[in-house]
Amino acid sequence: MSDNKKQERDYTPEVDALLPEAEALVKSGKLQEGIDKLFVLEKQSRNASDAKSTTRLVKAIVQHAYDARNFEVLNNSIQTLSKKHGQLKSVIQAMVEQVIAWLPEVKERDGTEKWLELLETLRTVTEGKIFLETPRARVTLLLSHYYEAQANETASIEKRKELLIKASEILSELQVETYSSMERREKTEFILEQMRLLISVARIKDAESAKKEEKDSLGGGEGEWVKVRVGGRKVNEEFLKEKENEVPQDLKLKYYDLMIQHALNERDYLATAKYYEKVWQTPSIKEDVNDKGKAALEHIIYYVVLAPHSNEQSDMLHHLYNNPALLKLEMQYNLAKCFVTPELMRWPGIESLYGTFLRQTTVFSHQQRWEDLHMRVIEHNIRVVAMYYTRITLERLTSLLDLSPEETEKTLCRLVVGGTVWARVDRPAGIVNFRAKRTAEEVMNDWSSDMQKLLGLVEKTWMGMNAAQAAQARVKATSTA
Repeated sequence: MSDNKKQERDYTPEVDALLPEAEALVKSGKLQEGIDKLFVLEKQSRNASDAKSTTRLVKAIVQHAYDARNFEVLNNSIQTLSKKHGQLKSVIQAMVEQVIAWLPEVKERDGTEKWLELLETLRTVTEGKIFLETPRARVTLLLSHYYEAQANETASIEKRKELLIKASEILSELQVETYSSMERREKTEFILEQMRLLISVARIKDAESAKKEEKDSLGGGEGEWVKVRVGGRKVNEEFLKEKENEVPQDLKLKYYDLMIQHALNERDYLATAKYYEKVWQTPSIKEDVNDKGKAALEHIIYYVVLAPHSNEQSDMLHHLYNNPALLKLEMQYNLAKCFVTPELMRWPGIESLYGTFLRQTTVFSHQQRWEDLHMRVIEHNIRVVAMYYTRITLERLTSLLDLSPEETEKTLCRLVVGGTVWARVDRPAGIVNFRAKRTAEEVMNDWSSDMQKLLGLVEKTWMGMNAAQAAQARVKATSTA
């Protein structure tokens, strides 16, 4: 199977003479006889490496079988021609492209059964051939969409799961990121389709796992979620920034929608906020201040507030708070202000001010996220207390946080372990210390630093006095003269 062999003879005259003769035989009802004549000349032109003549003959063979609606002959001819000894790559490629173009008409006119037979024939012919990797990917995508459509039509949950898994598996087998013959945009579309189907399968498995209350860390759709994360890394975000990929509902928004779903499954709120920020920075979205742009900015604030405190989270929150666009969203601006200002936020007050509004949003209608917001408020309050107090009784801290003693201690310990605050709890005395005992070395370093500052001030004062005395001396000398 090579195109490198030198052409030995030109069979164009013979092909020109045979094609009308074969067509006449086919039209008279002698399909097999007409095709057999074409096969005889096809062998001669193929052995002579006449690519042009062989292509014409091969395309004529499959065309006659297709026009006669004889799918048995069509499928057999495709497989036979692709397996012929010394068959040229360009001939097989031309034949496959010709047959792929018939698929929509076959499905509409001849039914799904014939369409599936032809599709499987194409998948068999293209299997293992690098020069046909792109056509194989395209027909596999069609088959995957067929199984997905079947899954959406069935009422049985088990059958739906089985069909979705089948659709996902056959598409995930394609390593399109390695295909050199496929355009970059088409590669990205395939990867996004793989991710979308994986998420559909993962959600079904997660729902089943939740019903069975499985405890296994890799239970449910965890395997599919991992593959989604891997798929997300295959997409070049710089490519998505190109103008043609930023059209609404196109590649960029599809990609970030899938990544948001993955991040929410992992409860990675900071990553979710970052993805929404990328969506909001899309010109077409940012300009839509009353609809999509507003919704994206709202989600950024909600998820950055939900994210656990860190330097990155704090930096992102402060940048958003100082963004003029946020001033147009009064409720979200005030919510961000509460977390930016180093003051206590009492949960009952936050709940009364923002509870009714926030619980109606798609973000906080989820009970888990509402509980996470409560936890972020508590953590903020502990950081504020640690900022203003050196020592505080556990009873007083509990009242400030509006929690039980057990919940207060549990939350405080989690923040200490996470490195957010430094604290030590004296349980017998019921006292929390927020300042670590300093070592002798730290005390000496602070004393040394203070002494250097003091000596610097003394030297600056002395130099100022000398300058003043010199000026007075010049004035006296001038007046005496």
